[in-house]
Amino acid sequence: MTRNALLSEVRQLIPPLSSELHKGQAGRVGIVGGSADYTGAPYFAAMSSMRLGADMSHNICEPSAGDVIKTYSPDLIVHRILGTDRSLGDIRKDIEGIVDRLHALAVGPGLGRDEHMQACAKVAMQAAIDKQIYLIVDADGLWLLQNEPDVVKGYKRCVLTPNVVEFGRLCQKLGIELKGSESDEKQDEALKLLAQRLSGPTILLKGKIDRITDGRSILYVSEPGGLKRCGGQGDILTGSLSTFLAWASVYQSGVGSDTKAGKRIDEERLPMLAAYGASTIMRTVSNIGFKTHKRALLAHDLLDQVGVAYEKHFGEGSDTHAAL
Repeated sequence: MTRNALLSEVRQLIPPLSSELHKGQAGRVGIVGGSADYTGAPYFAAMSSMRLGADMSHNICEPSAGDVIKTYSPDLIVHRILGTDRSLGDIRKDIEGIVDRLHALAVGPGLGRDEHMQACAKVAMQAAIDKQIYLIVDADGLWLLQNEPDVVKGYKRCVLTPNVVEFGRLCQKLGIELKGSESDEKQDEALKLLAQRLSGPTILLKGKIDRITDGRSILYVSEPGGLKRCGGQGDILTGSLSTFLAWASVYQSGVGSDTKAGKRIDEERLPMLAAYGASTIMRTVSNIGFKTHKRALLAHDLLDQVGVAYEKHFGEGSDTHAAL
């Protein structure tokens, strides 16, 4: 399929703005992360999810991180429940109560790698799987999967977002040879094989060209990005992906979906399309931000560009809107 055809499919997932919808029906997402050392990453993920168009974003974090995140923006709902003084059983009960309200859950931004936060991440992933909501695993959530890939094995409503280093670790864990995989063809083979061995999750491999696979086919996103690789851009991608997957859930339920778009999209294609949309948005955000700020670009500069990137690709004046 062409780029425009794919983006037109992605647009079908987006609930139209309507006075008939009430708060939350256009997407409720959760971000599990935010440790004593890292507070920016979960903020960028949560805020970008709302800037793209989700109605509500919940940060699930360690208490001291929550105190800080609360000062960043009053728009975010912050749950400071991942304290080291609490049992995993009590934490799981609280997480399940939050997950019941969500369309999608992202695990990883600002999570850290200490034993307690990694255990909380596992609990959160299991809760999402038990509730059958969309799950995104990024950053230090992927560190957990490097050690315990079976946590998400077989779960089709899951998207992993590794960079090249995280991809290498996952391949090593699952016995996939990467020697000589520098060529695009060899990397594609390794990527598809990783998805096949995980038997369910879609993988969005970040790089010069983003590659997305469910183990059967590969989508490529070569939308121009920026040249400044400041920290936080991956978190904005995670937040954007959370919103697209929340919209995929809304689309499946039929709430607010545009029924004039023709044939319904198969459920199994939704994670691939959501990842394609999120990658396109993030690369465009990076491109616009770099044109404005050059070497001075920081992650917080990019948040204002999320809505601009959305309008470029999916707004009323876009090619995808004209195609409907």
